[in-house]
Amino acid sequence: MSTMPVLALHGGAGTIRRDLMTAERKAAYHAGLRAALEAGHAILRDGGTALDAVTATVMALEDDPLFNAGRGAVYTSDGTHEMDAAIMSGTDRACGAVAGICGPRHPVLAARAVMETTGHVLLTGEGARRFCREAGLEHADPSWFATPERRASLEAEMARRASGIPDDGDDARRHGTVGAVALDIHGHLAAATSTGGMTAKKPGRVGDSPIFGAGTWADDRTCAISATGHGEIFIRHAVAHEIDARMRLAGQSLATAAHDVVAEIAPFGGSGGLVAIDAKGNVALPFNCSGMYRAWTGPDGRIHTAIYSDED
Repeated sequence: MSTMPVLALHGGAGTIRRDLMTAERKAAYHAGLRAALEAGHAILRDGGTALDAVTATVMALEDDPLFNAGRGAVYTSDGTHEMDAAIMSGTDRACGAVAGICGPRHPVLAARAVMETTGHVLLTGEGARRFCREAGLEHADPSWFATPERRASLEAEMARRASGIPDDGDDARRHGTVGAVALDIHGHLAAATSTGGMTAKKPGRVGDSPIFGAGTWADDRTCAISATGHGEIFIRHAVAHEIDARMRLAGQSLATAAHDVVAEIAPFGGSGGLVAIDAKGNVALPFNCSGMYRAWTGPDGRIHTAIYSDED
């Protein structure tokens, strides 16, 4: 018996303010979200695996400079790129992640290589970069990941810090990530997440994206989750695993568990959101900030895209 395939993605929580969002830029975001979802959904429609679907979806988002992953990743305070990525299979909780790397064109493929070709879960820094070279992954020059918009954001943030102007809490500057979750026709779940981190973060900083149980999770018994937001808070509250635990141990629905956890971390500074799918194909897209770039397939297989809270 086959299952109706389902796919959902996010392009980061903390969107551009409505008053700064031009019609042209909004259209570009919706087009990017749709293209990425179509890349993964085509695999599911052909009977492919959830793991392949989330990989293809995240690769498309990593190539789109509008989003903070791969090309278009934000800069550290040193003016460099340090990217993190993770992938997890719900079949057996197999998973792999990389952190603090720059070189592989698609960090999600580096994470998958860790999962499939090593006995480890997470590789970081120079060891991870050496592994990626030895694995034969496609690499790109650091200039390929750079965009004028991200450079301008770094310069603005460094100028703000130098002047002593208080942080205005702009979600779009503080966090941004891409991720996808999928359920395939075989009933298997998978999740993948990729990010450039926070604008002007300290070199070496790692957020929740490559931390399983925080920003990424998949278990066929419960759900698949990819989160985006203030990573430190998502780590402290083990957000993804908390949702899984409420479903598995307390019998809560995906909608209840996901929405409650995202709401509960808000008072602690946990601005952000997540996309999730359960074993029955139900989708949850909760967030507690100004918006979240997101796309998902409905029960009829149609693709939906949204940015702000009133677009569902």
